Amino acid sequence: MEAIAITRNAKISAFKCREVTRTMQGKNYESALRIATLANKKAAGLVLKTLVSARANAEQHGLDMNIIFVKLAVVGEGATAKRFMPRARGSAGKIRKRTSHIKIVLSDEKA
Repeated sequence: MEAIAITRNAKISAFKCREVTRTMQGKNYESALRIATLANKKAAGLVLKTLVSARANAEQHGLDMNIIFVKLAVVGEGATAKRFMPRARGSAGKIRKRTSHIKIVLSDEKA
């Protein structure tokens, strides 16, 4: 059985967030929790929040908490807010404020 948690529109680019989720995919919950707490990145806090939410969802679904592992940890791109910064000689430079969607799936059965 599976439990899913999704964080939408996290204010970080998907590229930066994938560095953390790539390392925790396929690991058991305790190892993934350790990775998320010890990583010295902003993305680690957002992934940790989603991971804890997925564990709470797993408890609600009645999964076996002793053998729970991260089946899937993916980060997709969200909406991008486009802004402009004034530059020299009347031109403008683009600023893209990127967001991402973090999805973590926990499971108690190996595939």
